[in-house]
Amino acid sequence: MADPPIETEETIVELETHLLGKDETQEERQEKGGDQSNEVEGYDHQLEKTVQRLENLLRFLGFYHSSALSICLSLVAFLVLGVSIPLLMLELSDSSGIEKFHIKEFELDIVASQACLAGVSLACISHKLRKYGIRKFIFVDQYGSEIIPFREEYIQKISDSFRFLLLWVLPCFLLKSAREVICILYLPHESLWLSISISVALIISWTYVTTVSLTASIVFHLVCNLQIIHFENYGKLLERESDVLVFMEEHIRLRQNLSKISHRFRIYLLLEFLVVTASQFVTLLQTTGYSGMITIINGGDFAASSIVQVVGLTLCLHTAAKISHRAQGIASHASKWHALVTCTSNDSFRVSSSSSNLDAANPLSSLRVNSSESDLDSVDYVAIPMNTQLASYMSSYHKRQAFVMYLQSNPGGITIFGWTVDRALINTIFFIELSLILFLLGKTLVFTSG
Repeated sequence: MADPPIETEETIVELETHLLGKDETQEERQEKGGDQSNEVEGYDHQLEKTVQRLENLLRFLGFYHSSALSICLSLVAFLVLGVSIPLLMLELSDSSGIEKFHIKEFELDIVASQACLAGVSLACISHKLRKYGIRKFIFVDQYGSEIIPFREEYIQKISDSFRFLLLWVLPCFLLKSAREVICILYLPHESLWLSISISVALIISWTYVTTVSLTASIVFHLVCNLQIIHFENYGKLLERESDVLVFMEEHIRLRQNLSKISHRFRIYLLLEFLVVTASQFVTLLQTTGYSGMITIINGGDFAASSIVQVVGLTLCLHTAAKISHRAQGIASHASKWHALVTCTSNDSFRVSSSSSNLDAANPLSSLRVNSSESDLDSVDYVAIPMNTQLASYMSSYHKRQAFVMYLQSNPGGITIFGWTVDRALINTIFFIELSLILFLLGKTLVFTSG
């Protein structure tokens, strides 16, 4: 009679332990959920902080205008640092007795080309930033909750843009500084302090216009790279989902984003290409048509400014071609996905119908089926799902086929007034530029014998 109470006590202890285990599991889940929510809030705060850093940089350089006063300050800074100071320093250089070591036409063309490129960058980017705002301009606010899985990648891309800007501005700044130091050391001067002041002013002006022009190119590079994140995720979406409507909606949204990017940057890309091309051809004409000797002192600024202009243009063309290539590559991924799903569906369809096919091919089996009324009923019953399965299979097949044809007919990409910026267009631009260069060289260079 004493055994049952002992078992009851043990059972109660086990139940209490089990309930405590459940409570601990719930507490652990709550702690994990709290940790995840804290991590999400941390990423949100970090993303907001990173975007704010980008906004502060653009505001400091005069791209981001929040009032009429900021517009006036940006315009005054450009006119003073980008135009007035270099022209004034060139006049002081002429009056200091070293004009014979400088070619004034070269210097004026360099100032004009750099000022034009910086002015185009400021005008185009600041207009769009004032119209849309920084978060809408780089498509951070548009996705809303759908940006949650990509916050870390967004933070990484924006941070990389700061490092990328520093990576190009710093070497160009050192190159310009080295050229000015060489001029101070090897050229005769009436006043050393005047020469140092002129060089420092020229370095400040040159750094300003270089940073402005490269920043505009890097902003375009950043906007495209943020969209590339979603194009890469789209390829993974084909592996996870099977609903064609989901693929269509996501692709339509991505294509709309590319259309917005093309519309916002087409004027800037076109003007940048024209300014850089005209500047390089003027440089080529002046250097080949000059009868004297060109050294690092009188022609060093040509090299520095050409590097900046070509780097900015190449960066924009490379980024546009990259995202166009990703957009056009979606059709090949979808075709492969369609082929794999079709082959897999065919195999499963054949496996599911193999038993009925074997029965139809075996005479004994058919005799057995005909002699049994219940078997005939079951055959009649099975025929309906087979037709339904075939209809469902054909319906999904036609949906996938229509989706693939839609992608092939709408490749997408960055466009400039209808011209898609892809590798084919870049090759065309390269050979046109090469033809013009060879034409100019044929008109300016003269080879004499003896």
